[in-house]
Amino acid sequence: MKMKAAESLMKILEDQGVEVIFGYPGGAVLPLYDAILKNDNIEHVLVRNEQAAPHAASGYARMKNRTGVCLATSGPGATNLVTGLATAYMDSVPIVAITGQVSTPMIGTDAFQEVDITGITMPITKHNYLVKDANELPRIIAEAFHVASTGRPGPVLVDIPRDVADTMIEHPDEIVVNIKGYKPTYKGHNSQIKKIVKALGKASKPLILAGGGMQYAGAGKELLQFAECIDAPVVTTLNAISVFPETNERALGMLGMHGRPAANYAVSHCDLLISLGARFGDRATGSVAKFAKQAKIIHIDIDPAEIGKNVRADVPIVGDVKIILKDLNDAMTQQEHAPWSKQVAEWKQTHPMQDQYGNEADLKPQKIIEKLGELTRDRAVVTTDVGQHQMWTALHYGFVKERSFITSGGLGTMGYGLPAAIGVQMADPKQLVICITGDGSFQMNLPEMATAIEHCLPIKILLMNNSSLSLVKQLQHFQCGKRYSGIDFTANPDFCMLAQAYGAKTFRIETEEEMEDKLKQALASPGLTLIECIVSNEEMVFPFVPGKKGLDEMVSFNEVD
Repeated sequence: MKMKAAESLMKILEDQGVEVIFGYPGGAVLPLYDAILKNDNIEHVLVRNEQAAPHAASGYARMKNRTGVCLATSGPGATNLVTGLATAYMDSVPIVAITGQVSTPMIGTDAFQEVDITGITMPITKHNYLVKDANELPRIIAEAFHVASTGRPGPVLVDIPRDVADTMIEHPDEIVVNIKGYKPTYKGHNSQIKKIVKALGKASKPLILAGGGMQYAGAGKELLQFAECIDAPVVTTLNAISVFPETNERALGMLGMHGRPAANYAVSHCDLLISLGARFGDRATGSVAKFAKQAKIIHIDIDPAEIGKNVRADVPIVGDVKIILKDLNDAMTQQEHAPWSKQVAEWKQTHPMQDQYGNEADLKPQKIIEKLGELTRDRAVVTTDVGQHQMWTALHYGFVKERSFITSGGLGTMGYGLPAAIGVQMADPKQLVICITGDGSFQMNLPEMATAIEHCLPIKILLMNNSSLSLVKQLQHFQCGKRYSGIDFTANPDFCMLAQAYGAKTFRIETEEEMEDKLKQALASPGLTLIECIVSNEEMVFPFVPGKKGLDEMVSFNEVD
């Protein structure tokens, strides 16, 4: 059937199961937006800035376990996608980003709104395409979805010149994707499986490290079975929080710079570390030279490039963590490590998280998040921005449900939380979605409240307002001799009045006494709701591992003046 390439593109997107596109129009994508208008099966969400589009697509993809799609015009529209694509690349989120380009005769002439977006995004995408032949567009789009979602997931960009989108082509009846040399490994090698079983048989203090790859593999059930079989505690990276229920007695929570004490002590004292889909980022390891010094390390990852990149791997194995865990569960016999379990339990008991903040009468952000966790733990999906609130959420909320915590882990992108919440809510309209943010992060994408209002999304925004960039302040406290530079917001708006102007319901919490009642009122409120919490900018996130220190060299609340 003959049709414009832009219309063929929409049909391919339909075939890929695309239900929603997050985008912003412009001159170079007029043919694509005309095709969207003619399509009844794909919803377009108009964000207020292109940078929100990949974040929303990311939230959608992580909630739906399906590739998200974003769309922007050429030039500044395309470059505004860059931070979102880098965020998705670092956190292995499958996204297909479609950008418009100037017409092919104009490429390379510095035409209006021309930019080499494939060159710019080459280091931050899994792959990218510049479509020069309209007849190639259907195949390229199908390939883009295949690459984004297979192997280690990630973003793929397709740049489409305006004249290509306008060209009449024959829409193919069938597209077979066959990319030469691209064959991800899913099944773990049998000899390496046997080595792991043998190593587990010799270990007396095994520890499981779950990474973000566990979330994408949907391997929570297999992880629980494995932990019980080998009688091992479980620590998680930031992106793996919620893959293992934190109410489970084996759960030690997050490790790393702001990791829980029991988690960091366990890493420093285990004799076998089984890493599942983790990339050993520097925030997770602290000083690499001091990381898991007493342990043999098993590294399981679907991306062979990650094996041994940051931390040595004594037993490497490439493959899908869910498939490999199933094989290990079949191969293992029940183990017991009672002395190790007793030691870990003692660390948890003697280092409770409540010791990591003071008892003053001020409204404590940690207590707000603990209370929010009590009220919503098994029925909400939480997105965060980046800052102290992100770490307090990771440490104090208490996640129990898989895929219930969505954040920017690798790139640490401020402004991620609200558009990601929009994507989550679009993926599951009945889900209770909470965005926890700070006044710094919130101001980077707060116009997206209009997007939420426009689509009647009942997102709850919990705003920690301390008029400061306090995670940076904390770094300056330790690394710059308490010389604080460029961290105070002295002209913040009245966030409640601002949110009301967008059409949101608002609540303000200033004392601990009113905290629970107002949280309950806000959670019961229909529609977009902002809960502003006035907290001190003197609060810090503890524990804290200073630079060049090992994970067991944490600084706690009581050790800082």
